[in-house]
Amino acid sequence: MRSYIKVLTMCFLGLILFVPSALADNSVKRVGGDNRYDTAIQLSKQIYSTASTAVVVGGSAYPDAISAVPLAYQKNAPLLYTNTKKLSGETKNRLKELHTKNVIIVGGTPAVSENVANQIKNLGISVKRIGGSSRYETAAKVAKEMKSTSKAIILNGFVYADAPAIVTYAARNGYPILFTRESSLKSATAEAIKSNGIKSTIVVGGTASINNTVYNKLPSPTRISGSNRYELAANIVQKLNLPTSNVHVGNGWLYHDSIAGAYLAARNNQSLILTNGKNLSVGARKIIGSKNISKFTVVGKEGAIKDKVANQLKNPVVGETIFIDPGHGDQDSGAIGNGLLEKEVNLDIAKRVNTKLDASGALPVMSRSNDTFYSLQERVNKAASAQADLFISIHANANDSSSPNGSETYYDATYQATNSKRLAEQIQPKLATNLGTRDRGVKTAAFYVIKYSKMPSVLVETAFITNASDASKLKQAVYKDKAAQAIHDGTVSYYR
Repeated sequence: MRSYIKVLTMCFLGLILFVPSALADNSVKRVGGDNRYDTAIQLSKQIYSTASTAVVVGGSAYPDAISAVPLAYQKNAPLLYTNTKKLSGETKNRLKELHTKNVIIVGGTPAVSENVANQIKNLGISVKRIGGSSRYETAAKVAKEMKSTSKAIILNGFVYADAPAIVTYAARNGYPILFTRESSLKSATAEAIKSNGIKSTIVVGGTASINNTVYNKLPSPTRISGSNRYELAANIVQKLNLPTSNVHVGNGWLYHDSIAGAYLAARNNQSLILTNGKNLSVGARKIIGSKNISKFTVVGKEGAIKDKVANQLKNPVVGETIFIDPGHGDQDSGAIGNGLLEKEVNLDIAKRVNTKLDASGALPVMSRSNDTFYSLQERVNKAASAQADLFISIHANANDSSSPNGSETYYDATYQATNSKRLAEQIQPKLATNLGTRDRGVKTAAFYVIKYSKMPSVLVETAFITNASDASKLKQAVYKDKAAQAIHDGTVSYYR
């Protein structure tokens, strides 16, 4: 969990003041072009103003691009894409701009035709082609062009989603990338392993990508897998402890962008994670939270990765696990008044908080999502099991008299007192303002769920069910949404 409080020590009338730090939103930079060729060019501009050597691959030849990245890294050469039959205009101009003298084409003529090679030669550039009759042979030939190493990366040659995150690691360490099928080790790959003196291998992907029969034929293999492409990328970053001071973010379905982005990440000594382009994936959120990542480079324009994802990355709540506890449930109705059951009000507001936090990129976890009862101890245990960063219990207030009214937020000083108080202070004024209720302030109380939760914890009393005016608001969806928005906004503000 991030550190949110810094201590500012100063003498003022003999007192020592403790002042919370103001954390800014995360940093997000976007690099992209109008198409795959232009995106590769824009990425190359982040590194190169000139380059004597460039590596060119077919814009849809993903296996060639994957195997080419470690070679391009060793050659200190930008990775550029082209059409199959004609040199892409953007790439042609970029080669001129770079004053390139030598081009290495990776891939056979089905991927990059001889016409393209000749067009490059006509620019006064020397051309060398590394290509085989298959993706396996091409990768093996690329490996031979690289400096000697005893380790290789093994990928399924048809499962491109497994590749982007490992490409950065392979490039930085000088490891060739070789391909196989899920159930058979191709002869070109087996020969490359032998001839290059490969003594150990990293197999990327689960058994659906490369089964155990193939795995056991490889020298000293270790496997990195995940339940999907997003989790796999996150697991690669986690298991290999890759740098995360400026994580690059690619679309897990746009392989041309994510592979080129992986090369930029390698050049920047950074890692790459994946999302679906429309919403930040759970795997990405988890690694962001666990590594406290706050700086990102998004690969591709808005058409590749939506602004929604960029905004989630900017939000300081991204990747934080927020435990939302709707009070009461089932046989425990909580307070009753003015035609309302507290348990129903709590759950409605909590679901809205959950939706809003999820949309902001957090990892919300609810103690209950339906009319179920859990003991106070069970709620505390659930939050601990979820490794929650914050605990927010949602309630509605009540009194024997119908007069008391307004909103208030509680914290307990047993654990995380300073941070709990700060969270309460961020939520409370927003709650009263949004609901238009009396601001009853931030208070302390030893409520079980906030006393025994070891993470920063608050208990929010949205309004009084037993007061007619407050209850009239708790009956309306618009006000329940305003309450949820206040809790959401207060939580985000806590991280700023």
